[in-house]
Amino acid sequence: MSGQGDPCDWSPSRELLRAFGEFNRGDWFECHETLEDLWVGSEGEIRWFYQGLLQIAVALHHWRNGNFGGALTLLGGGIEYLARVRPVCQRIEVATMIAEAGRCRGALELLGRERMQELDPALIPRMRLAPAGEEGAPGGHPREGE
Repeated sequence: MSGQGDPCDWSPSRELLRAFGEFNRGDWFECHETLEDLWVGSEGEIRWFYQGLLQIAVALHHWRNGNFGGALTLLGGGIEYLARVRPVCQRIEVATMIAEAGRCRGALELLGRERMQELDPALIPRMRLAPAGEEGAPGGHPREGE
């Protein structure tokens, strides 16, 4: 990756903002594709960040398509990857995503395979932007490639 300094301190790239919109619109397969392009070739904390978000997006895609096991497994995997990342990375509220994905996974476990489609829509995780300048989300840092 190009750019200077720690990638988690960068402002979100155009691609990450695209993934943000896709995720929050429920276009989870498309979000996975966008995040995969960022994930390939990344390393360290930023790789865990992209992979965690990617796995949660795919988990929600599986949930919508009735794949209970895939949804639970990938929600858990995404949470594990994001747990390695600081609370805010590229202004995405990672800690909030972990908490929301955990609540979603817990609710799915309680509902079980037969009732998984009854998941309360309020429990579906959303990507959230931290205000610029918040700890771990400084404003004005270069975007990747600048």
